[in-house]
Amino acid sequence: MRNSTNNYIHVSAKIYGSTTIGENCTVMENVILGYPQHDILLQVTAQGKMIEDFEFQGCDIGSDSFIRAGTTIFSNVKTGSRFRTGHNAMIREKTVFGDNVLVGTNVIIDGNVSIGSNVSIQGNVYIPTHVTIEDNVFIGPCAVLANDKYPVRGEYHPIGPVIRKGASIGANSTLVPGIEVGEGAMVAAGALVTKDVPPWKLALGCPARITDLPERLQSLNKI
Repeated sequence: MRNSTNNYIHVSAKIYGSTTIGENCTVMENVILGYPQHDILLQVTAQGKMIEDFEFQGCDIGSDSFIRAGTTIFSNVKTGSRFRTGHNAMIREKTVFGDNVLVGTNVIIDGNVSIGSNVSIQGNVYIPTHVTIEDNVFIGPCAVLANDKYPVRGEYHPIGPVIRKGASIGANSTLVPGIEVGEGAMVAAGALVTKDVPPWKLALGCPARITDLPERLQSLNKI
């Protein structure tokens, strides 16, 4: 189905709440936009209503976006223009994106996350709550970020990693809660990062050690 704003929206897509979709967007099979976050869903079920009949804040999708099959985007998510997903991505509430962001296949973003512009998040990445990702960041496939130092032991005070402008995170790497990856820094594939990575440095190994970044790699990512 193509509407007056030149959007293609597949008939199997579900759009909930006061969701807005910019111009020139493509929404493919079985996509769910504006799915109610937990507190809203409790209100819906308590009142015995259908989601379609309940008024709540949906999501906002920027212009020129392409959302592939099986993606679920929750309420109170806002994307910039040229937003793209792979298949079966899940993006939970209160996540905000800049422009030109790729969220790859099977990526999970668990909400309350800030993501800048020109960011590439490859397939099977896990991003928990309370994470900040600045502009021009690359996150390789199967990377895992964590936000709880002592899971299910003591009080829960989530604090995720901060990834500064132009940093690159290698495939299968793990970032523990509260660490910061500095501007232009790189994390090697498979690294376990347990401490801050200074700007324009390289973290590699398990646990990761900090070393100099080769001069040829000392430039911001072009995404």
